[in-house]
Amino acid sequence: MPKRVAPALVAVVLAAVGSPAMAQLPPPVRAMIDAAIEGGDPAKVATVLDLARATNPDAIAEIDTIRDDWNARQAAREEERRQQQDQQSASAGLFDLWSGEGQLGGFHSSGNTDAVGLSAALRLQRKGEDWTHLLRGSADYQRSGGTTSREQYFAAYEPRIQVSENVFAYGLAQFEHNRFQGFDARYAVSGGLGIKVIDADAIDLSLKAGPAYRRTEFVTGMNDSRIGGLAAVDFDWRIADGVTLTQDTNLVTEGGAAATVIVDSRTTTINLVTGLDARITGRLRSRFSYAVDYDSNPPAGSVSTDTISRISLVYGF
Repeated sequence: MPKRVAPALVAVVLAAVGSPAMAQLPPPVRAMIDAAIEGGDPAKVATVLDLARATNPDAIAEIDTIRDDWNARQAAREEERRQQQDQQSASAGLFDLWSGEGQLGGFHSSGNTDAVGLSAALRLQRKGEDWTHLLRGSADYQRSGGTTSREQYFAAYEPRIQVSENVFAYGLAQFEHNRFQGFDARYAVSGGLGIKVIDADAIDLSLKAGPAYRRTEFVTGMNDSRIGGLAAVDFDWRIADGVTLTQDTNLVTEGGAAATVIVDSRTTTINLVTGLDARITGRLRSRFSYAVDYDSNPPAGSVSTDTISRISLVYGF
């Protein structure tokens, strides 16, 4: 008889005190979780759920159910967003899906020239489901006392196709003009593979490399064509989410750096650009950038290294 009564007594006791695994969340904790979910920030939701698990061990089952439901809804939203992007990409015309920025400012240069002048730049990007097209152009020019002391132009087109989540294939065609570095025109074409090493909220880092062909037309009238290799690094670091400068100005600081190295049997050239952006309004930013152009075998009368410091206003669209 005792063996029959004992299980019944255990059931009665459990019903009276409640099973620890099935205990309900206290209303203030549930309200905190609901508020985080309503805000929609995944990081905050994860933090609040972790705190709830740590402080309410008897309600872990309920918290896990909430977490699973949240993750399922987030996955459904992401899938819906991806399908919408795919549909937009499939139906987009040639001039759709472009975004970019225009830049206008001044610069101070040292090296082959020591002057202050104006600079302008344009960057356009078209991003589809698998393909990305990037167009870049810039111009630095100064004329003082009837004499041109700096005249540099640059243009590049780079298509990319995503091979896998982190690997992409690229093509590159670029043109440079800089008489003060000793050439009227320098053409380069390259193709190869790249990899996204870091793709996070605060930091992006990608590397790419491949063979390259370069043709240089010197100011002396001589031409030179060579096969070499290209290696490039693109790094962006969003230092802060936001800092208030004045009542109506929101500042977002970004640190970015890009480096391109082209090597052939005669010459190694390096282009290094480091910049710092500060957001003034939603579309307008101020930018300080520092660029280094290095040529290991410059023409006679030219130095190996040119540097340019720029302060510019950048408008995004």
